[in-house]
Amino acid sequence: MTTTHGFFIGCALGLISATGVADAGALSGKVALQFGPYVHHWSPEPEHNNAPWLVGLEYESPARWIAGASWLRNSFDQSTEYYYVGRSWRIDAISSRLYVKVTAGALLGYSGEYEDKIPLNHKGVALAVIPALGYQVDRYNAQLALLGTAGFMITFGMDLFSW
Repeated sequence: MTTTHGFFIGCALGLISATGVADAGALSGKVALQFGPYVHHWSPEPEHNNAPWLVGLEYESPARWIAGASWLRNSFDQSTEYYYVGRSWRIDAISSRLYVKVTAGALLGYSGEYEDKIPLNHKGVALAVIPALGYQVDRYNAQLALLGTAGFMITFGMDLFSW
């Protein structure tokens, strides 16, 4: 693990522990595994990779604060990592299974000739903010994550354990 990776993971864990569980109620914490098999680009190009094969590990506190890490192949088939924190909110007025999630963190991997393909990128490290709409059934979820002006990603996940 590089110093940069350790810094981002440390910041994420610090944020989670500092938030407490004030609104926890009957919720429980959980660790989930996410898979992202497909990306749709708003403006497709022949060089775009539509199969990122994202694999992610995500912790969600009882107060719904999130910390996670994902590994994938970006739109230009470069190895990419996303280290993030965020929060999710259930949309009980529509369905107790529906939720929105917003994450923000460091996106590493858009480098070389593709460095200018995403905003706020400097030498392969960029700030990313990713909103998503999700649906949870028992231990399983599906999400639609908006990737800014690039497109959207469909992910599927499974809660590994909860407490």
